[in-house]
Amino acid sequence: MMVLCFLSRTLHLARHSSSPLGRQFCSASTNKPVLTLFTKKPCPLCDEAKEVLEPYKRRFILQEVDITLPENLIWYDKYKYDIPVFHLNGKFLMKHQVDIQKFENQLMKLELQNDGNR
Repeated sequence: MMVLCFLSRTLHLARHSSSPLGRQFCSASTNKPVLTLFTKKPCPLCDEAKEVLEPYKRRFILQEVDITLPENLIWYDKYKYDIPVFHLNGKFLMKHQVDIQKFENQLMKLELQNDGNR
C-alpha cells in the first residue's frame, strides 16, 4: 500500500502494509482527514467513486488499500463483495458507492474538530 502526503510542496511517501503508520504520519503532518479506499484491480465502481470525490481532494488524504495483496487478507475476507468501501480516519464510512451527503457531513465534522484543536 502506498500513502502520499503533500507537505510544503514536498512529496513524502510512506509505504506500509495494513498498519496505521502511514495514516498517522500523514494525518499528524497535515491535519487532514484520511479517507481509505478498499479496492482491487480492476474496480470500475472504485474509479467512479474517485471521480465523485475529485472536487474534495484538497480536503483529505486518499489512502488506497488493494484487498487482493497477501498482507491485506483480513480486508479481502471482510470486503471482497462490497468494494468500494471507505473508512474515514479509520472508521467505516460507506460502501458500494459514495454517499456525498454523508461524506460531506463527516468531513466537515472532522475539519471543525481540527480547527478547534489548533
